[in-house]
Formats: sequence, C-alpha cells, structure tokens
Amino acid sequence: MKRYRGIGASQGIAVGPVHLYCPGKVETGRIFVGQTAKGQLARYEEIKAAAREELTRLQAQCAQSAPEQANIFAAHCDLLADVVMGQEITQLVHSGQAMLDQAIEQIYNKYAAMMDSVGDPMFQERARDIEDVRDRLLRLCAGQTDGGMGLEGPCILAARDLLPSDTAALDRDKILAIVTEVGGQTSHSAIIARSYGIPALLGVGPFLSELHEGQTVAVDACEGELLADGQEEQWAQYRQRAQAFALRAEQTAAYLERPAITQDGVRVSVTLNIADPRDEELALAPYVDGVGLFRTEFLFLGRAELPDEEEQTGVYRKVLSAFGDKPVILRTLDIGGDKQADCLKLPKEDNPFLGKRALRLCFDRPDVFRTQLRAALRASTAGNLWLMLPMVGSMDDIRRAKTFLRQVQEELDGEGTPYSHDVKLGIMVEIPSIALLAEQAAEEVDFASIGSNDLCQYLMAADRLNGEVSAYYQSMNPALFRLIGMVVDAFSRRGKPVSLCGELGGDPQAAVVLAGLGLRKLSMGGDAVPRIKERLCGIRMDQAQAAARQVCRLDTASAVEAYLRHTFSPNGQ
Repeated sequence: MKRYRGIGASQGIAVGPVHLYCPGKVETGRIFVGQTAKGQLARYEEIKAAAREELTRLQAQCAQSAPEQANIFAAHCDLLADVVMGQEITQLVHSGQAMLDQAIEQIYNKYAAMMDSVGDPMFQERARDIEDVRDRLLRLCAGQTDGGMGLEGPCILAARDLLPSDTAALDRDKILAIVTEVGGQTSHSAIIARSYGIPALLGVGPFLSELHEGQTVAVDACEGELLADGQEEQWAQYRQRAQAFALRAEQTAAYLERPAITQDGVRVSVTLNIADPRDEELALAPYVDGVGLFRTEFLFLGRAELPDEEEQTGVYRKVLSAFGDKPVILRTLDIGGDKQADCLKLPKEDNPFLGKRALRLCFDRPDVFRTQLRAALRASTAGNLWLMLPMVGSMDDIRRAKTFLRQVQEELDGEGTPYSHDVKLGIMVEIPSIALLAEQAAEEVDFASIGSNDLCQYLMAADRLNGEVSAYYQSMNPALFRLIGMVVDAFSRRGKPVSLCGELGGDPQAAVVLAGLGLRKLSMGGDAVPRIKERLCGIRMDQAQAAARQVCRLDTASAVEAYLRHTFSPNGQ
C-alpha cells in the first residue's frame, strides 16, 4: 500500500474511487487581438455584468441551505466591484500597455501576490478569492461556460488546489472526501469541508500524476494519510473505521450546546477567534462564552485608503451586538513587517517578525491608533468590549498605550460622545520579555491573553511560517508550557483573568494541560468548540493538574506528545 502524508483539515475517513479534477487555464494575449481599447473596455463592462449575474445566482442558491457558501460569493461580488483594481485594469487597456485579458490577469495577480506575502493564512485565503474572481473573468473573456467538475457519482475529489468557487459549488452527496496537493487548515477547502462534514486532507504535495481516474483510494484525515494501491481487505478495514468515526462525530457534535464543565464541576470558558466577521461565525454566539480574539487587520488589507472611524465603528458594533453581554476581546491593529498594507505604505524589512509591527507601528502612526481607539470606544455602547494590545514587549509599551487611551477618552468626553466607561484594557503575552514580567504587567492591566503561536515562535527562535525550520517550531515543547504557567500564576494571584487564543487552545490534548496550568478561558476557531468542550467535560481537574505537572517535568516536545497521546487518547480518558 502506498501512503502520502498531508494535513487533516477536516476530520474523517473515506474509501472510494478518485476523481482527478484538473480545470483548464485560459491562455491570455490572443482573445482581443485587433480590437480597440474602447471596444475592449466596453466588453469589460459586459464581462463584469455576466460575472456578477453568475455570482448573484450562486449566492441566492446557497443562501438558505449553505450560508457559508453564500458569503463566499458575496465577497466575490465585492471584489468584482473593487474600484482600485477596476481603475488599474482600465488604465492598462486605455494606454495600450495590455489587452483586456492580460490586464485582468496582471492586476488580479498583483493583489493576490500582495495578500499571499502577508504570511497569515487568513489573508492567503483572500488571495485565493482574488484568483477565483480572476479566473471567472478570464473564462468569460474567452466565452467559456462553467462546465463544473463533471462528477457522476460518489467519489474522492483530488486536485492540485480548489478555489472558493470549486468548493462552494460542491455537491456534498457526491463527495466522499477532498484531497489536494496544496492548502491547509484555514483554506476555503477546509472551511467548506468542515461545514459539510466532509473529510479533507490538504497539502499532500505532488500525487496526482501517480493516480488514475476511478482508482480506489482511502483518505484518513484523522491520521493525515492518503492511501493507494491497497487490497480489498484493507479497504474493508478503512470502511469499518469510517463508520466508527461517523458515530463518534455525532456524539462530539452534541457538545456544542453544552458548557465546558469538568466532571468535578470546574467551568472553563470557551470563546471564539474571529477575523472578518462572517454570519456563520456570529451565529455561534449562543454556544460560546464570548470572543477571545477579534482580529481587526482585515479592515486595513487589500485597499489603498485607510478605513475611517465610521467604517470601523460599524464593524465593531456589529460584533459587539451579536455577543450582547458576553466579552468581546478586540485586538488593536496587528499589522506590519510580514503583513503589508498599501494603505499604510510600510517599508520592506529584512526581519519582519522582529520589526515595526502591531503596537510598535501604532506608536509610529498615532493617527491610525487614535482612530481605531475612538471607533472601538464608540462601538462599546453596543456590548461588552475588552481592548487588547498586541506585541507588547515592556512595561513602557503598556504605559504608553494607556496614555493614548486616556487621551482618546478625554476627547470623547469633551465632545459628549457616548462610550462605555467599563472597557477593560489587556495585553497579548506573545513576547517572552513580557511573560517574564507578568507580575508587574498584571499590576498595570485588567487581563492578559496568551498568543501561543507567536510566543512559541519567539521562545523557540523559529519563524512559524518558514517551512525550512518547522521542526524547530515546537508548540508542545515543555518550555512553552512552563512559561504559560508562569503567566497564569502571576495574573491569577492578582485576581486578573488570563486566557489563551493561539492554536493550542483548539487542541484537545493541549487543552487538558492548559486547564491544569490554571487557564479558565480558551479561545479557538468555531469548528474546535465541540471537541474542546467534549474533552474538558470528560476529565476531572485533578487529572488535568497532574498532566500539567508531568508535562512541565518532561524535557522534549516529542516526550510531551507521546505522554498526552498515551494518557488522553481520542477514544476517551
């Protein structure tokens, strides 16, 4: 049996015939030969209208049965209407520098590359949206209709990549599983697959050329494997495992509506990480204890002008209203270095993760910082706002930011502008220096949230986006758990709440250790909520505390992983 490794982005197991999906690519530079610029631009308007009609129709089809798909198509309509890209395309055609199809390809590629360069998976998915709209426009330029995927029956869909339109148009009754050569946990393929309950194995690397259409394969997204060239008795074993997994998944889903209370009665708050607030994320408000991380960068990326105070206020108010009295932790702008934004005109840096980003950038651009603080405070009347500062490295950073906040509050008071005077101010603990000063930091702020992704990156001195050093980025290293424990102890002794909002918060095995270290609030993506609740409901706190002590005594990440795997298996405690 041949095995290929990948990322299990949507848990599950499936066996069946494989369908190799290889969409055609439109060749540019020939379609508009001999046509005037005026004629091409007139055709451009017709093509955009046709694309908008397609997207609107697809959005309407999905609105009731699959709102997450409808939101994708709504976002594509917004991209289609983007004024900046439209002007740049028109300018290239009008000046004769490119024909229409070439201009579309060039400009859309430019903005997709800009999003890809950010390094954040969320913005890399925005790049896929841009590429998707590009391909739709180029297909219409060539006069081609959308031929779909040509699925005839239940199959395992295999492709190099799936763009949002591909995933949103999936017929879930015909897809047993999805396998792609590229992609990861936050891709549209993963999001749609999880919402449909379809197993998805992504980032497998080159494998398509080694399979043939209709060949029987197995996808084990739990173990992260694609299997081919097996025998019938092996396929029978995987079918049995698939049935067992489906039963287990039904049992886990039931935990979404339950609070996370350990067997000995200890309550752990389960909150959401959200970015560009989509309706399906806000719909989870009744099932969680608030928002543990509201990322605001999406308002600043992919645009030429800064978002003004009114726009920001409206977005923040929408999220706060959705969660009512539950806390919403809004992280102030975390951009710069690796996250490039045209509207901020940031310089290129050789070492972006150690450069002018997040709070450092806000100090350098007080106009941007003050506008965001004003918008957040104005929106605070709609809910329970907690403000959080990212990339805090020293006590000076905290005190300087508090000065900004006081000045903005005084401005609003002077204007008679209403805002909540109960807004809490906290910090992200993601730089080891502030973790080591946690006792002093706890005297200055109302709360802390541990950003385990960056804290691990800085602690291990390993760029978390650099595949060449991925082996050194060890989120299960005992040193990280020890440092987290120090922060929790320091804030807890002063009666200040502390949470965790990194990837560790959505890992069921890590969640046990974190609870044992004293964390009583974990924040995660929506798909992880029922899994974390189930795990926490299935343990006693003394078990979690014993696990935390043992993990902190171990000396390697592999030892921690082996211990947790042995002690807290997926099949029970």
